[in-house]
Amino acid sequence: MTFPNNLLPEAITWLLLGATVITAFIQPRYWLHLLVITFASALYFNNVNFVGVLAISAGLIVSALAKEAKGKWKVACHCLVVMWCLTLVLHLIPGFNNLLVLDKVITGPKSIPFTLYLNLDKPIIFFGLLLLVPTMLGKRNILSSKQISILAISFILLPVVPLVLSLVKPELSVPSWWWVFALNNLLFTCVAEEALFRGYIQRLLTQRFNPLVGIGIASLLFGAAHFAGGPLFIVVASLAGLLYGLTYYWSGKLSYAIAIHFGFNMVHLLFFTYPLANNI
Repeated sequence: MTFPNNLLPEAITWLLLGATVITAFIQPRYWLHLLVITFASALYFNNVNFVGVLAISAGLIVSALAKEAKGKWKVACHCLVVMWCLTLVLHLIPGFNNLLVLDKVITGPKSIPFTLYLNLDKPIIFFGLLLLVPTMLGKRNILSSKQISILAISFILLPVVPLVLSLVKPELSVPSWWWVFALNNLLFTCVAEEALFRGYIQRLLTQRFNPLVGIGIASLLFGAAHFAGGPLFIVVASLAGLLYGLTYYWSGKLSYAIAIHFGFNMVHLLFFTYPLANNI
């Protein structure tokens, strides 16, 4: 395991990146300035080289230009940005030196080993999609008591599904590195995934067709993105996607979907085997 005390000074880049993500939600006018500083830091600490910076810059420029594009050019820009996002998520663009922070750790005797990197490529898709769809963060809607009840009950019942499917087992644990996991999961993983699947895909399909199509397809794609966990894990992730999608649609706020996503992941970490049970 790479302990947090040994992460500095390289981790400064991710501290700046986290601050940039937060700024995008509370002071959107300034996030681009912070992102430039973040990548200057990344270059200095060799977290990225000029190839990576050029790839990021190209994607952000296309995302910004897409707002003014019309007709087929707009479609082309959207396609390019989606391809750019996929290459970043799949770590296909060279030039990034993502930081290993946890190496084959376990949360408890029933859990399988778990490795965690602080990624610099995947979180950037949030900023590209934000340039592409500046309204994705949304404006808050007042949730009805019925909607709150449905979301709350769904959140409580969701962890039961992987338990019934024998993907996880009950296991109370508070690992020493929980806070590293939490910060990475909240600011980088959940923000990037919710921006892509809810803020972009669901929003676009809902506007083009209807909420059922938007939420349904986005949830299925979200489930498919978790194929590494196997078919049953895809089912669980798809159901989780429905909860996050409903949260976004009803609340109108991407931050609410991010909060629910993060909350579920923390429940998984603290109360169940993570990421899966070892079945021994």
